[in-house]
Amino acid sequence: MKSKTIFYCTECGNETGKWSGQCTACGAWNTLVEAPAEKKSKSISVAKAARTGNRPQPITELTDEEELRFSTGLSELDRVLGGGAVRGSLVLVGGAPGIGKSTLLLQICGYLPGEKILYVSGEESSRQLKMRAVRLGVNSADLLVLAETDIDAVVRAVEECSPSVLIIDSVQTMYNSELSSAPGSVGQVKDCTMTIMRLAKSNNLTAFVIGHVNKEGAIAGPKVLEHMVDCVLYFEGERSMNHRVLRAAKNRFGSTNEIGVFEMEEKGLREVPNPSEVLLSGRPENAPGTCVTCVMEGSRPILAEIQALVSAGGQGNSRKTSNGIDFNRALLLLAVLEKRGGLHLAGCDTYINVVAGLELEEPAADLATVLAIASSFRDKPIGDDLAAVGEVGLTGEIRSVTSLEQRLQEIARLGFKRVVIPASCKGELHMPAGMQVLRVKNIRDAINAIVI
Repeated sequence: MKSKTIFYCTECGNETGKWSGQCTACGAWNTLVEAPAEKKSKSISVAKAARTGNRPQPITELTDEEELRFSTGLSELDRVLGGGAVRGSLVLVGGAPGIGKSTLLLQICGYLPGEKILYVSGEESSRQLKMRAVRLGVNSADLLVLAETDIDAVVRAVEECSPSVLIIDSVQTMYNSELSSAPGSVGQVKDCTMTIMRLAKSNNLTAFVIGHVNKEGAIAGPKVLEHMVDCVLYFEGERSMNHRVLRAAKNRFGSTNEIGVFEMEEKGLREVPNPSEVLLSGRPENAPGTCVTCVMEGSRPILAEIQALVSAGGQGNSRKTSNGIDFNRALLLLAVLEKRGGLHLAGCDTYINVVAGLELEEPAADLATVLAIASSFRDKPIGDDLAAVGEVGLTGEIRSVTSLEQRLQEIARLGFKRVVIPASCKGELHMPAGMQVLRVKNIRDAINAIVI
């Protein structure tokens, strides 16, 4: 009997029996991929869950003991997870090739004493994994290694070993032998992830799954993959640079605003508890076109250096580029400077960059960006001891930002003596001792206050 042909949407995983240019579920274009319909199989983990006989329970009888959450041994990872890993949770870790995903998860295996860990590698042999573990200094008798890509073999290993932590590297290499599609296809990724999720929930183990990313930067496979898991972490950074940022895109057990900062070294990843000091190291002295701001990443204030370069453009259209700040936001600030700040930037090439590859999404960085552009345009430095915090509106006004007092404390701790803040800040602020605070109402006042 000829199998029926169905189509999968690579964005949402929706199935349909007829191809069309647009997915009817998520509205994405050209995302339907042909795949043969598979016989619905009942995986081992599903059968086990059925035998356990789960019954509905009143929510008043359920408990949420503190021991359900445990430390991974890396405080930066614990911060992003919301205070530690949760028993029975499924965590998806994504990132570009070579960014350090496998290194991060193998490294935490050496920081979990008393936890039996099963590391399933679908990309490396056991000997290759051993070589990497020796380089990272990971040598624990509780770490079990399995080089396997068959998801049924992984389920059997979990039932035999009863680990408390399961690591899958990576989910795109896993396959179910009862499906005829190749590993990494939409059907295989979805089926294997569902099996791992049921393993985690039924055995109360913590599962970490590594996922590849596509050329757009999203995790490869159906978008429903991110909806199935409890936590989605993205490991970001430039491969040519040592610093890495771990960011939560989804977290059912904590905030998605926290970030963790690491530095890639010869012997693995090193935590950076004070990222502000590291990110500002090597800053040029008394140079025009640079200004420091303070952004909030969750509950953590981080100082970032914004650089701008304004040069005379050639005949024709001028060039504008932005790295680390949204390009449309940068164009908006340039237009406000042209109209409200009195700077003639229309015929100039403008380049904006955030040092160390940080991505600043908070409007609190607007004022520092404006001052850096003005400093470069007039070729006058603003001073190494000055920082700026504030949001810029379309009329040129400087608006207040949240957690201002906490930002000022971080700015003072790093040795800055002057800070430009909005004049509209409400409430009493406890200013750090020895700091000169310049309150400004609009961008003209800000430019004049620092004598650019």
